[in-house]
Amino acid sequence: MERTDILVLGGGVAGIVAATTAKRCNAQKDVLVLRKEERVIIPCGIPYIMGSLRNIEEDDVPDSVLTDMGIRIKVDEALFIDEKSKMVKTKDGTDISYEKLILATGSEPIIPRWLEGTDLQNVCTIRKDKKYLEGILSKLKTCKKVIVVGGGFIGVEIADEINKLHKDVTIIEILPHVLAKVFDESMCVEVEETLRSRGVKVRNKTGIKKIVGDKKVQGVLLDNKETLEADAVVLSMGYRPNTQLTENTNIQVNEMGFIKTNEFMGTTSDNIFAVGDCAERRDFITGKLNPIMLASIAGTEGRIAAMNLYNINTIKEHLGTVAIFSTSIGGKGFGIAGITENQAKEGNIDYMIGTFEGVDRHPATLAEPHKQIVKLIVSRDSGIVIGGEAIGGLSTGELVNSIGLLIQNRTNVSSLLTTYIGTHPLLTPAPTSYPIIKAAEEVCAKRRVHLRLA
Repeated sequence: MERTDILVLGGGVAGIVAATTAKRCNAQKDVLVLRKEERVIIPCGIPYIMGSLRNIEEDDVPDSVLTDMGIRIKVDEALFIDEKSKMVKTKDGTDISYEKLILATGSEPIIPRWLEGTDLQNVCTIRKDKKYLEGILSKLKTCKKVIVVGGGFIGVEIADEINKLHKDVTIIEILPHVLAKVFDESMCVEVEETLRSRGVKVRNKTGIKKIVGDKKVQGVLLDNKETLEADAVVLSMGYRPNTQLTENTNIQVNEMGFIKTNEFMGTTSDNIFAVGDCAERRDFITGKLNPIMLASIAGTEGRIAAMNLYNINTIKEHLGTVAIFSTSIGGKGFGIAGITENQAKEGNIDYMIGTFEGVDRHPATLAEPHKQIVKLIVSRDSGIVIGGEAIGGLSTGELVNSIGLLIQNRTNVSSLLTTYIGTHPLLTPAPTSYPIIKAAEEVCAKRRVHLRLA
């Protein structure tokens, strides 16, 4: 029997943040991270091992992040949770007792049962497993034609990176556009134009019926009966929460398959918390269940759970998840925070938009300027920011993070007009045309008209 005070199952972002925060808040407690992987990799960096990084080791998370704080690591697999005895049984036969248990078991790629040919050689998924990814990388380097099934963030980024290896790459997406579940149409179109300009083929409104081949991939059969040649297929068709350990426990799972959690990330079982891709979350704006999976959200949830293990913390003000996405293709940044126009329409939210297009340098004649477009989505009556999109250079990620803060703090567009900002010619747009403030000005002008007519 091995004993610990705080046991974290999972070594990804959620597990790392939960463990380090738990140790920082409870220095006298023993913290043990139990994970299956010998080495942990940065999940958001996985696409970039295909082209931008020299090797997979450059995407490693060093164990010292944990061990330097006195956190122990055990490489093994949890098989069973005994809630009554507060014990976890592992694959190597060890029983680990705990005071508090944090489930950070993540997610696993979806491989549809109906899809034929997934067992052929050179069919792969994107798993957070270093050894598996090393195998994928060696296979892809020998292939000439690669088909990526699924045009979400991972599919788009994988395709763009494989393209850097001078391969013939095609994205197959059943929706009208790539990234259609996240971005509004105008941004999706710009992403597709950027991909195509870089040599990546994009097939929208196209489904896959079958992967064809004799032992090894030879192509894919589309739903229009067309066959595309390929010697490798990457399935990027989404992820499902890994909740197998909840079976035969009092830990409840919701209708979407995620572990039910409260505002402190506590589960329906005493002393057990769940964070990251395996955990339930609700949208900050609508309050509805949201199946979103992001490393940034996993980190926030890890902190919330760890701060509330032994005592309820003021973090109870956590009222829901603000979805913040960003990606970069060919030096262009694309990002979104909160809800899109499409989601506002679907949710019957009365909204207004404000947009502004400028440049992320001043003057624009400086080296490497990028066109910058910002759109704010605002509640018509209250004037509170509920969403925003941005296109620009590599600063776009931090720009949408700023919009996320506006949403979480329920910022009114009127207050944005008196917000203090810092600017610099090489780092930001001009103070006369700061995009978030200019977009807010447009909304305020529209609201004045609306209020006069109301």
